[in-house]
Amino acid sequence: MKEKNSDRTLSIGTYLGYGIGSVGTGIFSTVPGLLLLSFMVRYLQIPAVLAGTVILIPRLWDVITDPFAGTLSDRTSSRWGARRPWMLAGSLTLPIVFALLFRVPTQTGVSAAWYLLLIYILCTTFYTIYQVPYVSMPAEMTESYNERTTIMSFRIAFLTLGILVGGALAPELIAAGGGGREGYAVMGIIVGLILFAVMIGSFFGTAKVPVVESVASTVPFREQMRAAGENKPFFILFAAYIIQVLGIGAMLAGVDFYSSYILGDVGLTSILFVCLIGPALVTMPLWVKVGRRFGKLIGYIICTVLFTVGGFLLMFSSPDNLIFVYLVVFIMGAGYAGTQLFPFSMLPDTITADTLKTGLRRAGVYTGVWTAADKAGFAVGPAIFAAILAFTGFMETEGGVIIDQPASALLGVRIGFSLLPAVLMALSLFFLRRYKLDPETVAALGAAEVEKK
Repeated sequence: MKEKNSDRTLSIGTYLGYGIGSVGTGIFSTVPGLLLLSFMVRYLQIPAVLAGTVILIPRLWDVITDPFAGTLSDRTSSRWGARRPWMLAGSLTLPIVFALLFRVPTQTGVSAAWYLLLIYILCTTFYTIYQVPYVSMPAEMTESYNERTTIMSFRIAFLTLGILVGGALAPELIAAGGGGREGYAVMGIIVGLILFAVMIGSFFGTAKVPVVESVASTVPFREQMRAAGENKPFFILFAAYIIQVLGIGAMLAGVDFYSSYILGDVGLTSILFVCLIGPALVTMPLWVKVGRRFGKLIGYIICTVLFTVGGFLLMFSSPDNLIFVYLVVFIMGAGYAGTQLFPFSMLPDTITADTLKTGLRRAGVYTGVWTAADKAGFAVGPAIFAAILAFTGFMETEGGVIIDQPASALLGVRIGFSLLPAVLMALSLFFLRRYKLDPETVAALGAAEVEKK
């Protein structure tokens, strides 16, 4: 992850201090997405459609709260800057309610669903307080087009670590805690402590990040949202990414079902997850080089194609060819790494283009819109997967018991886990082909702004 001295304006310590916060965002975006649907359907006797709704509503709440959180952080003025006070607030609140999310009282069915709905809304709200300002920071940390990729490579590397901790460690913690409801409760407490450590660590680790002045804009919120919609590069990138998130969300929600009912071994959940997420740690330097050599867009398209092909191949998997399954998921994992690195390193470029055109600093607004849709996508994806299960006749259970499911339900698991993500990834390429923003374009916008002045 080395780069030319002319491109670097921040220290390695700052890269690391910023990046470690993504361990927390990776954990929170993964554990509920991976385990909450299965926890409700297989352990709490909550019907699949109701369980999907419990996941969906709090994420749709984010569609409202995220843009407002971005606007508030844009306008915050403090000795810690505009973003870090909100990061501190999220660090102190999210870990507590996360632990409560998996410590469900004795209820099952509808009453348990109501409890989880309330707690999950609190979780997503406190996560918003932290995440939106956090993701806004790279657009203000440097003006270098290439350094943003470096910043994001650190962020995605730590994000990968967080996803691995959430996806691979959480199921093991459940087993170590005795399994069942008590095992989930133990996992929630331990993961909550990890969340606190990394989130507060990023607050202190970003102490030397450049402080920018708060926005004194009185432009109505609706006008700012309209401006975001008129930023064509942002809108195209946004559309492609959100379509992909729907597929990834569905796939994550289906890992436990796929392992248990298609591969016949619930213990394979952690292995599949490591195969999907682990390659990011290995391939991240490669994707950074690809982005520098051929451009971020080309790298993004390559990674999207890898994920798409892998998804189609998984439709033909079986317990008799596990090596084939692991290999395909590994290839998808390599592609997944790029589908995280490139859009998040391209997002600051679209924000810079807006700043150069308008003279306004609206990183929080754009990031709020982005993260709101990001979270909604990760909620709608599992909801779609749950709807597929319900439509194909999947039967809910209690205590994690694996029962014989109808052939239609097994086909539904395959479709939701592999075919749906592949189709959505392929659809996103339609938008990526229309993205036009590179270093030369950003430089031209800057030159035009200088001439105006």
